[in-house]
Amino acid sequence: MVLSSLSLVLILSFLPLLLLFFFHKHNPINLPPGPKGLPIIGNLHQLNSSSLYLDLWKLSKKYGPLFSLKLGHRTVLVVSSPKMAKETLKDHDVEFSDRPSLFSQQKLSYNGIELIFSCYGDYWKEIRKICVVHIFSARRVSSFSSIRHYEVRRLIQKISKHADSSKVTNLNELLMSVTSTLICRAAFGRSYEEEGVERSRFHGMLNELQAMMGSFFLSDYIHFTGWIDSLRGLTSRLEKNYKELDAFYKKVIDDHLDPQRHKPQEENIIDVLLHLKKQRWFSFHLTLDHIKALLMVILQFYFIYLYI
Repeated sequence: MVLSSLSLVLILSFLPLLLLFFFHKHNPINLPPGPKGLPIIGNLHQLNSSSLYLDLWKLSKKYGPLFSLKLGHRTVLVVSSPKMAKETLKDHDVEFSDRPSLFSQQKLSYNGIELIFSCYGDYWKEIRKICVVHIFSARRVSSFSSIRHYEVRRLIQKISKHADSSKVTNLNELLMSVTSTLICRAAFGRSYEEEGVERSRFHGMLNELQAMMGSFFLSDYIHFTGWIDSLRGLTSRLEKNYKELDAFYKKVIDDHLDPQRHKPQEENIIDVLLHLKKQRWFSFHLTLDHIKALLMVILQFYFIYLYI
């Protein structure tokens, strides 16, 4: 009885592997050439995240400007020439427009309901319209001119004070601080650049967001290995970052919904999104989760401007 139970457990454990092997063998796809991979993991063992660009460059020298890789259950096409890039990004842009659905990105983007990680289609076009017309339009950017003028004046005053006192001025640090302040004031209605615990917490949360976005979750490539991500601590780390960000978004949204709030002259992006939520002009109901997901996009831009 014990032996038969053990046999059943072993069969059930290896069933996913057998199904994957069977599927791989009986569903041939006409793909470009590429290195031969191992069962289950494919070519994952041939790539190093710290030197990925070099690994792909070496493979392109051997297999050409368009080659394929098997990363677990995912099939990947690698483009490495201007001609092929033009064909994929311009001539066949619709076919290659979707991003892969990765665990951390879907979690932090509220299941891909914003602009970057949502699938191409009618919904994506609607979200893009919201961003282009109401958030990133020339008219909206122009509405923040008073913020820009004020912060630039403050920057000049700081530099002047440093010059008067013969103090060394770190222009890189000052310019990063001004950029950060402009983005935060335009998006959230306030700055997070003042020294102290709040600034440290904000930047720590932002750095963790970027770390989680770029983390390698094995379950993204081999379905039944989520337990390995949990053992590595990645799953709990992602959940913690998600909860911190969600609490941050909720706090700034609640502050804007407060009837006692002092309203500044210029609307910020949260004001605009909350106004759109009330109007219901779209084919879907704009919820607070949509607003949080769009704020995540703004934080991504924030990181790109400051740290890339």
